[in-house]
Amino acid sequence: RWEANANELEIQIGFLVGDCLLASAFLSYQGPFLSHYRDELLEKVWLPQVRQLGVACSPEFILGSFLTKPTVVRDWNQQGLPSDSFSTENGVIVTRGTRWPLMVDPQGQALKWIKKMEGDKLKLIDLQQHDYLRTLENSIQFGNPVLLQNVQEELDPSLGPILNKSIIKKGGQYLIKLGDKEVEYNPEFKFYITTKLSNPHYTPEISAKTTIVNFAVKEQGLEAQLLGIVVRKERPELEQQKDSLVTNIAEGKKKLIELEDEILRLLNEAQGSLLDDETLVNTLQSSKATSQLVGEQLQISEQTELKIDAAREGYRSCAQRASILFFVLNDMSRMDPMYQFSLDAYIDLFMMSIEKSQKSPRLEDRITNLNDYHTFSVYKYTCRGLFERHKLLFSFQMCAKILEASAKLNMDEYNFFLRGGIVLDREEQMDNPCSQWLVDSNWDNITELDKLANFHGLVTSFEQYPRDWHIWYTSQQPDSELLPGEWENACNELQKMLVVRSLRQDRVSFCATQFITNNLGSKFVEPPVLDMNAVVDDSTTKTPLIFVLSPGVDPTGSLLQLASRRGMDQRFHALSLGQGQAPIATRMIKEGVKDGNWVFLANCHLSLSWMPQLDKLVEQLQVEEPHPEFRLWLSSSPHPEFPISILQAGIKMTTEPPKGIKANMKRRYQMITDQQFHQCQKKDKYKKLLFALCFFHSILLERRKFLQLGWNINYGFNDSDFEVSENLLSIYLDEYDETPWDALRYLIAGVNYGGHVTDDWDRRLLMTYIGDYYTEVAVQNPFFKLSTLNHYYIPKDGPLNSYVDFISMLPAIDNPEAFGQHQNADIASQITETHLLFGTLLSLQPQVSVSAGELSPEDKVLDLSADVLKKVPELLDYNGTVRILKEDPSPINVVLLQEIQRYNALLQTIMSSLTDLERGIKGLVVMSAELEEIFNCIYDVRIPPLWEKAYPSKKSLGSWTRDLVQRVDQFEKWSSTAHPPTIYHLSYFTFPTGFLTAVLQTAARQNNISVDSLSWEFNVLTIDDTNVTGPPKDGVLIKGLYLEGAGWDKKNACLVEAEPMQLVCGIPSIHFKPVENKKKTGKGVYVCPCYYYMDRSGTSDRPSFVVAVDLKSGAMALDHWVKRGTALIMSLSE
Repeated sequence: RWEANANELEIQIGFLVGDCLLASAFLSYQGPFLSHYRDELLEKVWLPQVRQLGVACSPEFILGSFLTKPTVVRDWNQQGLPSDSFSTENGVIVTRGTRWPLMVDPQGQALKWIKKMEGDKLKLIDLQQHDYLRTLENSIQFGNPVLLQNVQEELDPSLGPILNKSIIKKGGQYLIKLGDKEVEYNPEFKFYITTKLSNPHYTPEISAKTTIVNFAVKEQGLEAQLLGIVVRKERPELEQQKDSLVTNIAEGKKKLIELEDEILRLLNEAQGSLLDDETLVNTLQSSKATSQLVGEQLQISEQTELKIDAAREGYRSCAQRASILFFVLNDMSRMDPMYQFSLDAYIDLFMMSIEKSQKSPRLEDRITNLNDYHTFSVYKYTCRGLFERHKLLFSFQMCAKILEASAKLNMDEYNFFLRGGIVLDREEQMDNPCSQWLVDSNWDNITELDKLANFHGLVTSFEQYPRDWHIWYTSQQPDSELLPGEWENACNELQKMLVVRSLRQDRVSFCATQFITNNLGSKFVEPPVLDMNAVVDDSTTKTPLIFVLSPGVDPTGSLLQLASRRGMDQRFHALSLGQGQAPIATRMIKEGVKDGNWVFLANCHLSLSWMPQLDKLVEQLQVEEPHPEFRLWLSSSPHPEFPISILQAGIKMTTEPPKGIKANMKRRYQMITDQQFHQCQKKDKYKKLLFALCFFHSILLERRKFLQLGWNINYGFNDSDFEVSENLLSIYLDEYDETPWDALRYLIAGVNYGGHVTDDWDRRLLMTYIGDYYTEVAVQNPFFKLSTLNHYYIPKDGPLNSYVDFISMLPAIDNPEAFGQHQNADIASQITETHLLFGTLLSLQPQVSVSAGELSPEDKVLDLSADVLKKVPELLDYNGTVRILKEDPSPINVVLLQEIQRYNALLQTIMSSLTDLERGIKGLVVMSAELEEIFNCIYDVRIPPLWEKAYPSKKSLGSWTRDLVQRVDQFEKWSSTAHPPTIYHLSYFTFPTGFLTAVLQTAARQNNISVDSLSWEFNVLTIDDTNVTGPPKDGVLIKGLYLEGAGWDKKNACLVEAEPMQLVCGIPSIHFKPVENKKKTGKGVYVCPCYYYMDRSGTSDRPSFVVAVDLKSGAMALDHWVKRGTALIMSLSE
């Protein structure tokens, strides 16, 4: 055995140089990376290079076995370090690295391990403690280990000397300078740093001073932990056997090493004949016996271990499912900073599922029961802390991950579902056979879908059955209709979803709901109602209860009701945080802990500077024993700086306003007291106008769901707006004999609600609504209709509860007509919701390596960027244009030169960023944060923000690139010929307002009048562009505008209702004619706002509104189009 060992050591000494090189590189560089990247770097980059250079190294280099002993690793595992190889590598980096470790530890695993490993000597500090430097000084002098926890992305400069290890030797002493004094340095001192941030960005200086180690829990590591937990609960004897086996083997090996060390020591010290040394001979005998015994034990234990592992494997699918679900939870923080979940709480939930789920003697049944129970437990537990808009998303992500793990999800198809079809070059694309009703972006989806394995022949099916496809496309619920031709039988559920995703994006959320129901069950699409009583029962004195706020909702009222129901109303103390409230809050918590009060600290987001202190108070709760009835309630709007540890320790609940006109009106009437209802003297008027006000308030709130067709800017109308308006109504009715309609309309809509409104077109809408509801006929006529629908009218006079009963009979689902909207408005908002759904799901997709035969993300991005580079046009000849136009410095030519400069700057940015990206991917330049952002955007086929500086757009990368080519083409033709186009594409100007001003200036110069006296007259052409022979005498012809929220009657040149599914409609070219002293807009003319792109609010530095265009309103009144949100759009999303 010794000979074998000696030979083994001889070989290893030969490998020592290469192994040391690899180990030191590993310690220096590998800390921040996840295991697959570590393995790739070691096996595909370092090892081949080391061998190529002829440096001898171990054929199978493993850091864990080279730099540490199995006994040490076992101790680490007992101290709480997970047993997978990734965690072992982390343990080695932390303990053997020369720089102090900075551990990225979102789940607190490193913290637990360090605490147990270092024991009582460890000093815990954080940067919020006022005396942390004194603790550090003492620890440096006495050689105690120190753990600095919860650091952010910046470290205190005072830590510099410690991180740099700036140790000096004076006499025989080691000293280190802290601040302005020198402190004696004890070599036994150790320093650890942890952060709860899951993906921090540290500066190169911090990365150079510390060893950053990634302790974020991994799926395999967590699976192993959870497998141990489930087996320990279900088959405790197996886990005990395994534990004792591991311990016995390790102790046997340890004893063997100790004996061998003893023999070597005795051999070294022996004098004279070795046989005469009795101790040596006895030790040799003992060593031989122990080695035989350990050898036998090893053999037996290896066989036993195989049996135990086989038995444990039966529970693997439980651990795998639980691990998948935790990582779905963990990813939720990317959607909202308040979605933070702790691993400890999750493990408690898993153990509860093991205890409460139905037992069964058959292992398969037991595992199915446990998986089903735990999956629903996670859904219920998480849902109360999620906003409504994220609940379906969460269920869908759970469903997709579970199916992916069981290999029931075709990943090519799923990726298409998320990304859709992107066509950069339509020259090679087959022509759209259904161009009358099928938009180009949907045809792009179909042609790309046709390339997937199960969809060959889909394109030809559109040529064969165009009528069938049109019927399917225009049906109200295409997801529940049969697909045309043979496709109904050829497609499974996901594949049918891809067809819906390609043609009818508005139905995707309905498909997703059905998909979840079919795969997980209907209870995963019916979120449980928040039961605050149950939440209190689930909580302990140590768990803060956190309300995550959304605009327009205050949980204080419901919390007061809960307190009185549970007999805590006398011991309920509330405080709204803000400037100077911190000491009061601290005192309230301390008193609450002692006396068993409920303490409610509202609006934590207004006191972020005090949050670290609150974090410490919550941490103290974990250690001390508060009064059993004490509870800490907090409320905060979502904010990235809210302490992660409080969110992980607490129970989160979201508060949201009710959805729908009915729910909003019901809530408002339930908050009105009988006394309030009867206080006004003119009861009949008051009751009618109160109902109209309530309807008005609900309409304003619910109109937000139509997004851009609802309000240009999202306003936070709230309860106090209603309460003040109700008060005004009561006072003004009592004060005046005649109802002061103008005053009421102005005070309620213009001042009170209008105080929120900053957009002029939104103000017009607000005044239109109040004008409809606050009018003499509303009081005079019985059952006055508040909408074109028959359900919504002012009911007959009665007591307060009669109004509540009437509201209960209103439809639960709002018809768009209730708001004065077209049915298409619902479709437009559903499509936007679908885009948000895809965007969020894409952000949750891991950036991982791919299987053989697939393109890696890097290759895909290289292909796409090469494609974009090929399409991007040449720079425009600015200097040549200046030479051509120098004779004619007219305002329009100045605009042309400015546009050329802007487009050239954009084209240069695109070319340079794509060239740099290619070099970055190949490793020739550093991949900066800016390049990484461009990489992610191109991978997700979005426009990089850097490229959007010239002009804003909502297009995807493919259609944006095609649009750019057309834009540059207009200016290229214009600049090279010096002949302006006959009809201008207004949307191709980066600043269209500049162009329109230049047209007015030109007219002013020609007619020798002031430019301020000019305004526009608009004339929509009734002939096609091909019949236009030349430019008009005055003004310009403009094309390329689209109507949203209406259709266009070309013959009569007026607005009409849009066709079903017609979300936008092209409008013929418009003659913009400058006129002097224009008369006021006549009757029957709708002043239609024109926006640069679909986002009507624009940005703070770039408004979207361009010009107001007068259009004939046709058979409908002007208010009809105001409520429809009718507008002209220059550039569509696709």
